[in-house]
Amino acid sequence: MEKAHEEKTPEGRTRDGRARNGKAREGNVREVLVIGGNRYFGKRLIARLLAAGDRVTVLNRGSSAPPPGAVHLIADRDDESALNTALGARSFDVVVDQVCYTPRQAAIARRVFAGRTRRYVLTSTVEVYEYEDSIALVREEDVDPLRVQVDLGLPWDEPEFLGSHYGEGKRQAEAVFAAEPAFPHVAVRVAHVLGGADDFTGRLEHYASRIRAGEPVTVPMVNHPATYIHVEEIADFLFWTVGQDFTGPVNAASHATLTTHDLCEAVAAHVPDGRAEFREADIGEVSPLSFRRFYGMDNTRATRLGFTFGNARQWLARAADETLGKAT
Repeated sequence: MEKAHEEKTPEGRTRDGRARNGKAREGNVREVLVIGGNRYFGKRLIARLLAAGDRVTVLNRGSSAPPPGAVHLIADRDDESALNTALGARSFDVVVDQVCYTPRQAAIARRVFAGRTRRYVLTSTVEVYEYEDSIALVREEDVDPLRVQVDLGLPWDEPEFLGSHYGEGKRQAEAVFAAEPAFPHVAVRVAHVLGGADDFTGRLEHYASRIRAGEPVTVPMVNHPATYIHVEEIADFLFWTVGQDFTGPVNAASHATLTTHDLCEAVAAHVPDGRAEFREADIGEVSPLSFRRFYGMDNTRATRLGFTFGNARQWLARAADETLGKAT
């Protein structure tokens, strides 16, 4: 059952004094495994868990070491035998899976972590709604993982196929966990993430480079808005989710929607004498974060469960400043 929304003070703390979106931590040390988490909001989540006093284990292929204080396990998550060997007899209160992209990976995880964890948090994506061409904010029930057909025979190991089927891979991964639940699990459907000096996507830089050069930004003839979330806010949300007990899909998005024009206006403010020009295209490739369909998520469920989201229009300029610097 979903919990009632807690009353918040103007400073963002609950009336019983707990920190914004956090839980009381005294005497409650958790064993948390993070799969992936090497960069961006994953590393911020790990920092929050360590600061809260949790015992954190990070599992990856050895590409980078976790921060001091975390245990490091090295294994390829696609190799079930190696994954079992790396984990040994370990068990966890919560597993946060940052890098599950396919139903095959989900099926391995479901087998390996059955009996090893009390809760599984899958980092999913707004892209699971790619076929929901709605004029309203989409809700979790608009894509029910129990109704998604799973096809393990598709070429999920081929990078080109996976790259062009990102949303489908996440949708089917959710379906694997939902069809035969081996443990309580939640799928966090993350909105498009902005902010941070370590934004590796290059999407805001795409706009900045065109504004600097006086080149147009290509957008669809009808350019639809989308919901977004700040990199610090999604780290907060995942940290909060670790300590909750709800299950199933949940949308994670800041309030308000933004258009490509909004993004370019924020970017142009950080380019000397910057001004965005736009070119509309009926077909063909368009600029990142410009959409031919509405990409807005309803965050009502998470809000009712007790999380307090910010407003994208209030943090957008800061996000552009973090990623691009004050003068680019």
